[in-house]
Amino acid sequence: MKAVSIEEAVALIPAGASIMVGGFMGVGTPWRLLDELVRQRKAGLSIISNDAALPGKGVGKLFDAELVSRLTATHIGLNPKAQQQMLARQIAVDLIPQGTFVERIRAGGCGLGGVLTPTGVGTLVAEGKRQIEVDGKPFLLETALRAQFALVHAFLADYLGNLSYALTARNFNPVMAMAADTVIVTAEHIVPVGVIAPDHVVTPAPLVDYLITNPNG
Repeated sequence: MKAVSIEEAVALIPAGASIMVGGFMGVGTPWRLLDELVRQRKAGLSIISNDAALPGKGVGKLFDAELVSRLTATHIGLNPKAQQQMLARQIAVDLIPQGTFVERIRAGGCGLGGVLTPTGVGTLVAEGKRQIEVDGKPFLLETALRAQFALVHAFLADYLGNLSYALTARNFNPVMAMAADTVIVTAEHIVPVGVIAPDHVVTPAPLVDYLITNPNG
């Protein structure tokens, strides 16, 4: 793990990169990293996040700045700008059932090729996907999801990069930290090693590549 400034971290992300962003409607989202993506004008991004948030909030800022080319998410219903860009074919949108979404990310982090799920069988979700029968029941093969970068927000990080999350802000952050080539973390508090009890570590240090050291980062 390397401690860097937020400017240095975002400079590592090229235009057109695939990025997982933790959070649920802004809760648990590394908002300062998103602000810096906008400031550095990283365009053509493929974003994997639970939702499109709201205009001016969380990942919604990326749509405000028209930096997204593809979105993989579970819903965009509360962001009219993302909807407008989808209808205008400015962005491609892959909508995935939420349970399937998180399981595909988990599979990517665990080195699996995908997961079998009954969700979507017999619906539009099944179009173009392989269907496998297990014990007489049909399942869809949903392939694993990975990204070049994961932007993660934690409540606590120690000097080695071990992470702990607060309440519902835990949401998608831990699985995304496992499913990206490079993991960049902001934390509300950075503490000495040992402050986070071993059984409270959710994301272990070997998964973290960069920790933002800026104040309030």
